[in-house]
Amino acid sequence: MKEVKESRDQQLTVALRIRPISMVELEEGATLIAHKVDEQVVVLMDPMEDPEDILRANRSREKSYVFDVAFDFTATQEMVYRATTKGLIEGVISGYNATVFAYGPTGCGKTYTMLGTDHEPGIYARTLHDLFRAIEETSDDMEYEVSMSYLEIYNEMIRDLLNPSLGFLELREDAKGVIQVAGITEVSTINAKEVMQLLLKGNKQRMQEPTAANQTSSRSHAVLQVTVRQKSRIKNIMQEVRVGRLFMIDLAGSERASQTQNRGQRMKEGAHINRSLLALGNCINALSDKGAPKYVNYRDSKLTRLLKDSLGGNSRTVMIAHISPASSAFEESRSTLTYADRAKSIKTTVKRNLLNVSYHIAQYTSIISDLRSEIQRLKCKIDSQGATRPARGESSTRGCLCLGPSPRLWLPVILGQHERLDAAGGQRGGCRAQLGPQRKSRGGLRGHV
Repeated sequence: MKEVKESRDQQLTVALRIRPISMVELEEGATLIAHKVDEQVVVLMDPMEDPEDILRANRSREKSYVFDVAFDFTATQEMVYRATTKGLIEGVISGYNATVFAYGPTGCGKTYTMLGTDHEPGIYARTLHDLFRAIEETSDDMEYEVSMSYLEIYNEMIRDLLNPSLGFLELREDAKGVIQVAGITEVSTINAKEVMQLLLKGNKQRMQEPTAANQTSSRSHAVLQVTVRQKSRIKNIMQEVRVGRLFMIDLAGSERASQTQNRGQRMKEGAHINRSLLALGNCINALSDKGAPKYVNYRDSKLTRLLKDSLGGNSRTVMIAHISPASSAFEESRSTLTYADRAKSIKTTVKRNLLNVSYHIAQYTSIISDLRSEIQRLKCKIDSQGATRPARGESSTRGCLCLGPSPRLWLPVILGQHERLDAAGGQRGGCRAQLGPQRKSRGGLRGHV
């Protein structure tokens, strides 16, 4: 098995979403300070600024930020999905890694963007639906295997949301430097409906508790991984397999104890959340530094270890930052915008994951069997299509399989003879798909399929 890679640098995509101001914030006297100017520019105003104070005019903390795309409270779930994630699906099927993660303070709508509701599904549901639809459209020529895993990082410990009875899991790094979760449950899936059922099952196991800032506050980081393996249906002694991985991550929000009024266990959870997000911020700072290359410490948190490839490795990455437009959340909004602005300068090296599998001589029998099954499948398909065609004025190809000429493979057999595998067998006078008698030629004994 040989791994083939073709790489190129790509900028990290950063989007910003401003949630609507809540009734609670309005009742507390909060004002709007975050405004979307156009499709890319957002302005954050200073709530403490006095427009009549000329002496402090130069001390204004008002600032504008430019992102790849910006959304305000009028944006729909479909608009956010199309602008940020939809374009990644084709790459995942073709063997590229992709990551989408929601970032921002608690109560700013990260889980709503990623999970959504029954009436307004989020990025998870829309991405999986389009992914399986794209697979179905190309399934005639390609064969796919799809598997998924779902985990959460709670208090710096990893739990399998599809099988919580496994307890806490550990991170491992393989010989190629890829981070893996030891013992994680990977479920093979066949359609989007089955994946959504597994996703709903996992969400019920996720840690969520009410706080003063958010009634449905996520107390953990959730990571959904979908792996797609693609290979051609035409069998050969050299088989190319494309492996694409899609990570969709709903991060817990940063929080201040004074704002959330947390005590006891909730305060401990908040400390771990802030610790992992601080480690993420440090990694963003190090990666966005345009100076001399420096050491990036991914080991400060399990979250940053999992995001190692997404931030500085082999992945097309989209970061969706979330802020509140209320003046009471000015400090949190400014911090989020600062980190999101720095993340724009991060570059990742995107590589297509290709595995060239060379089959052993003992596997040739299996290849022949697969080819015969493929021929039979195509025959049935042609028969079903021919049954619906009008017989008048049109020529019928029912029962005839024309696949065109293909390279001939010489397969040594234990008896010392040679069989010629002619998967297509197409000739000008018709099509061959049967096992004929052996005949002698200059090349020796030959048989054909």
